[in-house]
Amino acid sequence: MLAESSALMPETPLPELRHTASHVLAYAVQDLFPDAKPTIGPAIENGFYYDFDRATPFTPDDLVRLEERMREIVAADYPMVGKEVSREDALATFRDNPYKIEIARQIPEGEPITLYTIGEFTDLCRGGHARHTGEIRAFKLQSVAGAYWRGDEHNAMLQRIYGTAWHDDRELDAYLRQLDEAQRRDHRKLGSELDLFSIEEDAGGGLVFWHPKGAVVREIVEQFIREGLRERGYAPVITPHVASERLYEISGHLENYAQNMFGPLEVEEQRFRLKPMNCPGHILIYKSRLRSYRDLPLRYSEFGTVYRFERSGVLHGLTRVRGFTQDDAHLFCTPEQLQHEFEQTVDEALRLMNAFRFEEFSCVLSTREPLQRGATDDVAEAAIRSALDRAKLSYGVDVGGGAFYGPKLDINVRDAIGRTWQLGTVQVDFMLPERFDVSYRGDDGREHRPVMIHRALAGSMERFFGILVEHFGGAFPAWLAPLQAVVVPIAEQQLPYAHEAAAELRGAGFRVDVDDSNEKLGYKVRHWKTQKVPYILVVGRQEVEERTLNVNERSVEDKRTLSVPSFIEELRTVISSRG
Repeated sequence: MLAESSALMPETPLPELRHTASHVLAYAVQDLFPDAKPTIGPAIENGFYYDFDRATPFTPDDLVRLEERMREIVAADYPMVGKEVSREDALATFRDNPYKIEIARQIPEGEPITLYTIGEFTDLCRGGHARHTGEIRAFKLQSVAGAYWRGDEHNAMLQRIYGTAWHDDRELDAYLRQLDEAQRRDHRKLGSELDLFSIEEDAGGGLVFWHPKGAVVREIVEQFIREGLRERGYAPVITPHVASERLYEISGHLENYAQNMFGPLEVEEQRFRLKPMNCPGHILIYKSRLRSYRDLPLRYSEFGTVYRFERSGVLHGLTRVRGFTQDDAHLFCTPEQLQHEFEQTVDEALRLMNAFRFEEFSCVLSTREPLQRGATDDVAEAAIRSALDRAKLSYGVDVGGGAFYGPKLDINVRDAIGRTWQLGTVQVDFMLPERFDVSYRGDDGREHRPVMIHRALAGSMERFFGILVEHFGGAFPAWLAPLQAVVVPIAEQQLPYAHEAAAELRGAGFRVDVDDSNEKLGYKVRHWKTQKVPYILVVGRQEVEERTLNVNERSVEDKRTLSVPSFIEELRTVISSRG
């Protein structure tokens, strides 16, 4: 029997608390819906879930009943009692549940098989729980979704019940408020309301259509990134969207990544693939001529569109798509230049975070699996660590989380409502230069192998844009806004002046429109507020006479009257400072 202490213990960590909550959920389902077969129920970030095999769908009313029963189980304060059993005992215990039998049979020989019991419910589980159900003081069931057994679309479709659990009601309420705010900021919802982009199912899931307003913002983001690339000596290149399958055999992508690649396409007895990465193409450009140490570092950049096969069940707006454009860059350098080049890349990442108001971000050094490691991994990791230390950035380490060709640095940002997003990635690569036999002539007259750095600081334009929409709640700062100002005449008589003022603003380089609709002023102002335009410029009889604008600034209650030149100067200052 696995002992549990009755002494005063510290607060149970949230993952263990949530794992226990998933057991309580399964207990409640067993009581209320005996026909449902429980499968697995792990803790996840911010909550837990449990998958059930049941012919009848769970309804919202069912979740209410289940939550009530869970509260009874929690109130009973059942101890979590564990014991180690033989494989035969586990198979006998779950003889009517094929999912538990499959799990029990797949536990390797020599590993303990444990059962955990609360009240009258016993589950097959490796552990990590609260000591008593009474420790689950704040929880809520949230939703039901479909999920394939083991995540395999060829297996049975199960019903997944999601929930969340916290140490107390204060934490739970704060999380639920954040969820409400996240729904309000959902980039899929705002993308439609603000006419930024769409996913057209007639074209296929996971493929993005950029509407004019969204394309404007994307273009501004690209221009900002291109500016940094130019300043740091990157030369633009463009590579094809398809390439011979042989290219990806050499790179190792076919061996390690085939399940995420589109194709093959058969053309004249030759097999092609849609490119999942830009790096092989950049290597071919490097190899197109002989290189000397005097040519290095050699830096290439490309806003390259790549295609990766994602299952339909994981597609999500702009943040999980099948076709996307990376702010991709690759540089080739000598081992002696590696440190400096990585430091420059970290500096540029900081510039990006600051410009787009990600005030909180974190870095993670992802190393390769111990069995994959080589001598060059130590060199690469040392360069990453040193660059982070120089920039005075703290970082975590994800052992085994690196790419198949080397360690990497991941940059995670925290958005305006506290959620963390994985954004940019920088990878040090000694492997692909080896696979492609990439070389340069050294000052000793011999051939040497360059080091390759892969760099995508925004990650992809689609994902970055989706994160920006949610970070700003659709209310882009003036320098990013697709429409920076709209001139709203009170009556038709002021329309000529409205167009005249708008033309002067456009001539100064601003994105401005005129509302020439026949609606009343109140309706017009409300409409443009919902469109989150930074400045609504109202013109009436007095403004026409005085050649001024009545300035309604977003999120500012006080209205101001400015001349057109004065407003141009103010807006120019705001935009230049990215305020």
